[in-house]
Amino acid sequence: MNSLYKALCLNTAISIIIFAVLFLLLWLAETIFPSLSLLKWNDASWCVGIPASVIGVAYVLTVRDPENYTGFYPGILMSLLLALQFFLQGNYDLTLLYICIFVPFQVKSILQWRKPATNRQTTPDPASQTNSAYSPEFLSLKQMLLSLLVFILIVIADWLLVTYAFNRDALFDSWLLKLLGALMIASSIHANFWLIYRKTDAWLYWVLYSISGMLFYIVVGNAFSIVLFLVFLLINSMAGVAWIRNTPRENYGWILGK
Repeated sequence: MNSLYKALCLNTAISIIIFAVLFLLLWLAETIFPSLSLLKWNDASWCVGIPASVIGVAYVLTVRDPENYTGFYPGILMSLLLALQFFLQGNYDLTLLYICIFVPFQVKSILQWRKPATNRQTTPDPASQTNSAYSPEFLSLKQMLLSLLVFILIVIADWLLVTYAFNRDALFDSWLLKLLGALMIASSIHANFWLIYRKTDAWLYWVLYSISGMLFYIVVGNAFSIVLFLVFLLINSMAGVAWIRNTPRENYGWILGK
């Protein structure tokens, strides 16, 4: 257990360094090009998003290891901070999502991921490169198709919710922003849900979330958030590759048509 928390501390330090370098580069960019407005310290929601992002990267770096459930502890804090950020921005659908869905998902992930630790094999099979108790797996073909159907339904539901229930939401006037916001919500719900059960597909949804977020802020014209989601895309892609490498071929599920 101590090794897991040590990894969490190390990943948190790495995340802090990443953002320190990022802020230094953004500060230099603003110094060289004064017309740029990248660092918005007078924006409360922006300031809340900074610690949320630092914690979020530490969370992803930690759960990149399918054994390390400790990453979900900062994941809970990240979700609460992001809920506050979106509330300040007027994105109330995302606020409800993070409080009512993602925090419970994080708690469930901790409980689910800790279960195998009590039954860990002390003498693992030397012929196996991974501990079967922690080995990720892809969804079965049936699960994947059902997941895609639910994904589409969530996108439609969020569109309708933002359009007709949150008519004062910041996204209300732009169909493109509503679509991208719905894609972010649907992909993040699926990513958080499938992480509970160590499904490698979760990282495919995290990559989609990162791409949707980049496009969202390109439309909005928020340069800092574009860079931020580019960092998320790189981190999530690296974590996805790590999980794929840790997925035994017999667990490839729908990729092999199973």
